[in-house]
Amino acid sequence: MKQNLTSEARIAALPLWQGAIRIALLKGGISNESYVVEDNNRKYVVRFGTDYPFHHVFRDREAMTAKAAFDAGFAPELFHAADGVMVSAFLGAKTYDAEDVRGNIPRIANMVQRFHTQMPKHISGPGFMFWVFHVIRDYARILKRGKSRMAQHLQDYLAISAEMEAAQKPLPIIFSHNDLLPANILDDGERLWLIDFEYAGFSTAMFDLAGIASNAGLEEDESEALLAAYFGVAPDHEMKRAHAAMQCASLLREAMWGMVSELYLNAPGVDYVAYTTENLERLEQALDRFRTTYGSKS
Repeated sequence: MKQNLTSEARIAALPLWQGAIRIALLKGGISNESYVVEDNNRKYVVRFGTDYPFHHVFRDREAMTAKAAFDAGFAPELFHAADGVMVSAFLGAKTYDAEDVRGNIPRIANMVQRFHTQMPKHISGPGFMFWVFHVIRDYARILKRGKSRMAQHLQDYLAISAEMEAAQKPLPIIFSHNDLLPANILDDGERLWLIDFEYAGFSTAMFDLAGIASNAGLEEDESEALLAAYFGVAPDHEMKRAHAAMQCASLLREAMWGMVSELYLNAPGVDYVAYTTENLERLEQALDRFRTTYGSKS
């Protein structure tokens, strides 16, 4: 398919539709372009996105994971995945925001715990790992090569990452989503769903638990409730410390994601510099809380 076609023309050319189609831009993404498409049969979500090696994103792996997540009962059905286009069912469900996350902590913890433990039965092909501290180290290399405006801060970021990695405690390997922004959780009134599996991979539970907390701005008692709901016991000091440290790592990774995106992405209407700045400010606050509560190695 010719890449100089408009998005609407590329959508119309897909061999999926029954009758005339209606296309509407779906707002919200900061790296991919998405549309709601309705034909005479049903509604779909059409998402455009190529491989982003600089973000460790590969669409064939994402499509396999999306299909596996549907088979496991966590995601909408995937109808098409080829040529940089994925087409899945439109659920018509509520997209969560931070307030929704705070109001549904036990439900979210239960869903995520089931996702972690059930997904490995459905994943096929070569195994792939998401370890946030490796991602941060690799982002530092990419930013240095790309002569990022933030290059002079990279050693500081790597030092923070090493400090937070040292605070982790061993947990079983599970299959995690790794991008649990509130907007990637949907609620149809009866059950919760997950979408967007670009970064999914084998990891430990702590990164998803930290991502939920940091992305939704959970308070300390809410974070403890999340950990207790997930693990079935009240978290001890070391578990709370590891979770707080992983929240710092999550925010650092998100800030560096923004820095890398400044170099390589250009989504319409997205200000990656502002996104970087926002996450660096949140990181500074999280680091202050972590070091005030748990101390610093320095």
